[in-house]
Amino acid sequence: MIMLKVDKLCKNFGGLKAVSDVSIHVDKGELVGLIGPNGAGKTTIFNILTGVYVPSSGKIEFCDEDGCLRELRKVKPNVAAKRGISRTFQNIRLFKDISVLDNLKISMHKNVHHNLVDALLRLPKYKADEGDIYERAMELLDFVNLSDKKRIIARNLSYGEQRKLEIARAIATRARFILLDEPAAGMNPHETDELGKLIVRLQDKYNLTIMLIEHDMKFVMKLCKRIYVLDFGSIIAEGSPDEIRQNKRVITAYLGEKS
Repeated sequence: MIMLKVDKLCKNFGGLKAVSDVSIHVDKGELVGLIGPNGAGKTTIFNILTGVYVPSSGKIEFCDEDGCLRELRKVKPNVAAKRGISRTFQNIRLFKDISVLDNLKISMHKNVHHNLVDALLRLPKYKADEGDIYERAMELLDFVNLSDKKRIIARNLSYGEQRKLEIARAIATRARFILLDEPAAGMNPHETDELGKLIVRLQDKYNLTIMLIEHDMKFVMKLCKRIYVLDFGSIIAEGSPDEIRQNKRVITAYLGEKS
């Protein structure tokens, strides 16, 4: 079953064509990589898929919970979240002055059933929602080994722990499709290896479909079964890690050699 289908996607910034005729698909349950040199347009694609940018042209379809592909048209970030799409960022964007636990609780509030009156009067519906949010948040924190730091202010976590929290926060929205923008950036080899194992475990536990951008080729090749390669805004290759390693256009793009 296809989770995401992108057809001839383009994005122009004035006279600059940042994304040109990009067509990709991601099947339900896949973990797909999107790689390419700096400035290739990878994050621009993520920004389009999550409603930060409006595409200049092209078609994006996303599978709803009923299993039907429906077009995403000029979707806003909050609407993308409601449809089941969430993301992390290349530069960590936690709420750094509140606790680890509150970072997760905030991301869960789009799924609450109580209203303002219920909250002000602390009615049963509000209490039930808050209890459910706390339990789900603690379950997720325990899974990423941060439950013992639930009261710590997010900025006081180590860099690797902040990365884990940001991924956990994306999952806490009850997303079905997660976009990870350079999740291993700035990590040492041990942290990168642990992160890869965690992503696989999270995917399995929460039944996620994942697409990731990453510059660490070893990380991508080990984690992803299928990879797209972007260069100057266009897809130049798609295939398994072995196919990508041997692709002459990919080698040329990364090494700057003449073909």
